Amino acid sequence: MKKLLVAAGTLIAGVAGLIFFGTARWRTGTATLVGQLRREGTTAPPAVFTPGDLDQLPVPVARYFRAVLPESGQVIRYARLTQRGRFLTRPTPDGWRPFQAIEHFTATPPGFVWDARIRMLPGLTVMVRDGFVGGRGMMVGTAMGLRRLLAVEGTPAISAGALQRYLAEAVWLPTALLPSQGVAWAPLSDSSARATLSAGATTVSVDFHFGADGLVGRIFTAARERDLGGGRSEPTPWQGRFSRYEQRAGFRIPLAGEVEWVLPEGPQPYWRGEIIQATYE
Repeated sequence: MKKLLVAAGTLIAGVAGLIFFGTARWRTGTATLVGQLRREGTTAPPAVFTPGDLDQLPVPVARYFRAVLPESGQVIRYARLTQRGRFLTRPTPDGWRPFQAIEHFTATPPGFVWDARIRMLPGLTVMVRDGFVGGRGMMVGTAMGLRRLLAVEGTPAISAGALQRYLAEAVWLPTALLPSQGVAWAPLSDSSARATLSAGATTVSVDFHFGADGLVGRIFTAARERDLGGGRSEPTPWQGRFSRYEQRAGFRIPLAGEVEWVLPEGPQPYWRGEIIQATYE
């Protein structure tokens, strides 16, 4: 019996050691990317915005900025968001799993690192890191930081998808959508406009749809690369919805959102989350 207890204790200690090692290695990888992101984001001099910056913009875009920005002030150079919610791990009603994440953004040049923990089962966590750093998109997934489940970086498709995500999520650091930050706006209707952004060798566009209150209610693009598994992917319509706008550090941002693929059989949501904390520099 004593030998059995010793063996069990040794096994538990070994598993705990592996988990500690995997977590530490994952954190180091994230810290390296965030460090690069922040170094690149401090190369541009501090900037300010004024009401005159809105004069040449499409009407719904100018109305949006007046609704979410103070009259004038500093342009956000860096943002750190804490998130929680549920992520669809397989397209079935019971496929939703809780997640927690921290997302880092810089605006000049545009970039982000999303570091998430998705709880699959008690004691089993999948770690996911999405990003756009140094003009390159990336996506990595591991089990407990130990076994790699997914890894793709730098391809034109993953870079475009990552930059589309950045552009859509810039509603969380709204000065990043100003023309001074590289975003070009073209009117689509009285309540929508197309934002176009270039970074490195990648140029993408996302359509923004504004509500009667002037706020972004929905974003859409007709083609964002969707992973099909087995190394396959295909361009698929993609959209997100934002709600529950509140003031954070003088900016009005949405605290809740949902993202989905628009499939022939109907929309397939896969991310539902909320912002717990937002910090700006």
